Amino acid sequence: MTFEDMMLMKRLGETAVSADGKWLAYSATTVNLEQNTKTAELFIQPISGGDAKPLAVAQAGDSGPQFAPDSKHILFLSSRSGSEQVWLADFDPATGATSNPKKLTSLSTEAGDAIWSPDGKSVLFTSAVYPDCPAITAADPAGDKCNADRDAAAAASKVKAQIFTHLLYRHWDHFTGAKRTHLFLASVETGAVRDLTPNDPRDVPPFSLEGGGCGCAFAPDSKELAFTENLDAEPAISVSTKIFTLDLTNAAAKPVAVSTSKGGNFNPAYSPDGKYLAWRSEERAGYEADKFRLVVYDRAAKTIKDLLPKYENWVDEFAWAPDSKRIYFTGGDKGESPIFVATLDGVFNSVNEDGTFGDLHPLLDNKTVVASRNSIHLPNEVVSVSAPVTTTEPKVSVSIPGVGEAVVESETVTQFSQITNLNTALGLQFDEGKLENYWFTAKDGTKLQGFLIRPPAFDPAKKYPVKFLIHGGPQGAWGDDWSYRWNPELFAANGYVVVMINMRGSTGYGQTIVDGVNGDWGGKPFTDLMEGLDYAEQHYPFIDKNRECALGASYGGYMANWVEGHTNRFKCIVSHDGMFDAESAFGTTEEDWFNIWEFRGHPWDYYGKPDAENPYRKWSPSLSAKNFHTPMLVVHGQLDYRLDVSEGFQLFDTLQLLKVPSKMLYFPDEGHWVLKPQNARLWYKTVNEWVDEWTK
Repeated sequence: MTFEDMMLMKRLGETAVSADGKWLAYSATTVNLEQNTKTAELFIQPISGGDAKPLAVAQAGDSGPQFAPDSKHILFLSSRSGSEQVWLADFDPATGATSNPKKLTSLSTEAGDAIWSPDGKSVLFTSAVYPDCPAITAADPAGDKCNADRDAAAAASKVKAQIFTHLLYRHWDHFTGAKRTHLFLASVETGAVRDLTPNDPRDVPPFSLEGGGCGCAFAPDSKELAFTENLDAEPAISVSTKIFTLDLTNAAAKPVAVSTSKGGNFNPAYSPDGKYLAWRSEERAGYEADKFRLVVYDRAAKTIKDLLPKYENWVDEFAWAPDSKRIYFTGGDKGESPIFVATLDGVFNSVNEDGTFGDLHPLLDNKTVVASRNSIHLPNEVVSVSAPVTTTEPKVSVSIPGVGEAVVESETVTQFSQITNLNTALGLQFDEGKLENYWFTAKDGTKLQGFLIRPPAFDPAKKYPVKFLIHGGPQGAWGDDWSYRWNPELFAANGYVVVMINMRGSTGYGQTIVDGVNGDWGGKPFTDLMEGLDYAEQHYPFIDKNRECALGASYGGYMANWVEGHTNRFKCIVSHDGMFDAESAFGTTEEDWFNIWEFRGHPWDYYGKPDAENPYRKWSPSLSAKNFHTPMLVVHGQLDYRLDVSEGFQLFDTLQLLKVPSKMLYFPDEGHWVLKPQNARLWYKTVNEWVDEWTK
């Protein structure tokens, strides 16, 4: 596989399943490398089998398909009128044909994240408005005019300066400005809209790393809405989002908080029978990587319970079964992300094991889930997964798309079928190494997992150089999943063994392992990585331990910088968007809660204390600069507001003045991730050439 091959792959986006369970609508993005573009298109496909067809009423760039509850209509987002708005069309559930597209919304502030109400009479959507403008209502057009005038004045002004009076004035890759996202309700019959969070100075839903969407859900009777909001005065130091409910039958009603935990609460969803409201919940305030529990709120009794107290990992997403008796959910688990099913008494079981699953759509038969699945070998496809069935054979061979034949040593087999085939044919052309895993024991007795991929045309008699990949987060993980930005198979493709370690801080091994990085950034996680690599060198004789390069981004970039000053075992290092100086990074990041938690306070809390007692200095790679010797490639983007570009400049400046062989790849138009196709090509080319230069 080459980079150009990877760019030929179609990228699955949003998915939707009709209420009758017969149709799948989805978005797929095509990359044109030479034109440096990504173009999304909408498709329709029968779930029972059959070819995908373009959604007839859609145009290139349309997104967000959602079937109406009666399966006779479909909505989508389109910019064909000059701004992104909600559009509706007729849908024939017998043939899958769409017709009669019409625009529902016409706000100057545009529309996004649209969903149907269960009765099909309303559509909820989000729009970013100036909260000090009059609230937008059907009866008063002044609100929309105020927003339009403010936008026009800002565009026409020759002065582009901004004045800040609060933190979080920028986030990830953009400046937040004066607008705030609000929830709106539109009548399907009349198109009349009203702001459900009028004049609110906060974002609803709040910015979050928990995925997109409106962060909201309708009750089954369409009379109540649950949504997510953070009321804390300073969101830059808070992740304490709450779940609120709003009575939609009373225009004067105020939101009522129903969640009680001090941490983040996300993704509310009502049970189909209306008795319960579930959401993902964290206990500890200020900690974005606390355990994501699945809690269930009894609407009549007004009580909350942790549904899965014995489940040790994070609940990443969930969906109610149509009968309201079970909940399907996914969670990282030792390098996989399987689908689990839980009953309301907290009993849960894994439905499947292989790959990374998400975007769950339970069907009416109460045993089948339509979901997305990816693996280390192929990007997302839509699949159908049914509850396991009993077999009399002790070992059963099953076909897993993108993987091949696998033997299941069990008396049950999950019924599994692939619905879409966006990249299956292309993927079969590649010689990709199998993802192997191994376990090793850290010095303190902790069991940790590593992964290894062999290069194409592997010869066990040869010695191979190593690309040692370090994941970001730090609360992240390597495993059986696909990536366009850091693709392990692509790294192995030009003749390397790829080694990856899930060190302290990694997800999928229980919250104790996740918490193991807190306040100890360069401590146990560093020794875990070195011990995991030691184990691979000792047990895989084809590894050439004299030709190894370490590569990492984000926290992995931090660790690459830490490695630079604490070991000479590598021939080269690649540091992408990493932290170089912890004190300067504190003052230039936007998510202040992160560093306050991870470094146990503010920098000034430690002034006057020895460096050994100051986490901002004890774990700062900059203070080990005199030990820098290993050739290093530094990569950073100007629009990275999570770890400011100054961190990369400081690192490169230090390396150059120390005469350490070094190079910097600077992107003026990228943020924390390199997303533009031609920039990504340059990234892979520069990184691979740097590794080749020092290991081959």
